[in-house]
Amino acid sequence: MNAIFNRRARAIAVFAKVPQAGAVKTRLIPAIGAVAAADLQRRLIDVTLAKAQALGDVDVNLWLAGDTTCYLPARGLTWASQQGADLGARMAHAFVVTLARARACVLIGTDCPALTTTHLQQAFDELDRNDVVIIPAEDGGYVLIALKTPQPKLFEDILWGGPTVMQATRARIEAAHLRAAYLAPLPDLDTPDDLARARAAGWIGP
Repeated sequence: MNAIFNRRARAIAVFAKVPQAGAVKTRLIPAIGAVAAADLQRRLIDVTLAKAQALGDVDVNLWLAGDTTCYLPARGLTWASQQGADLGARMAHAFVVTLARARACVLIGTDCPALTTTHLQQAFDELDRNDVVIIPAEDGGYVLIALKTPQPKLFEDILWGGPTVMQATRARIEAAHLRAAYLAPLPDLDTPDDLARARAAGWIGP
């Protein structure tokens, strides 16, 4: 990473897969093709970063998974490769790195174009009075998690990508006796129906 955080700063960690044709949005490939799926992934990254940067007074950092030689982030954007054996380990690592330099971190992916700058601000506001803030996904996962201190146990032994992610995470939060806020669920964009819904709502354009 190439940024120096202020310890008092808020940070947003954006998790994304490199938009490489054939490697991203695989459930959409039969409907729109591998190249269009990669183009969509690139657009989702851009849309998500723009919303994060619009919040202001926040350090935005892009964490990439995949072959980073296939994607050149915008100049001046802080980015790093994700590190860890699975998604949980990679998120836990990102929180450790970020919260060593920032007082609060919101971590989001790029699969939820319904997420807005207002949601991000709500997450930071709720984090002032809670240990963890989550926006669940409608499919059983979550689209946002926010912490003030690293909580690696929240990310251990979870079947990532399945319908029980939110249920398992909530159980770990309760077992750790953490104060949590759960905001209203939002939809992911994974399937052709999701894509049609996002376009109809104007979340990603035509």
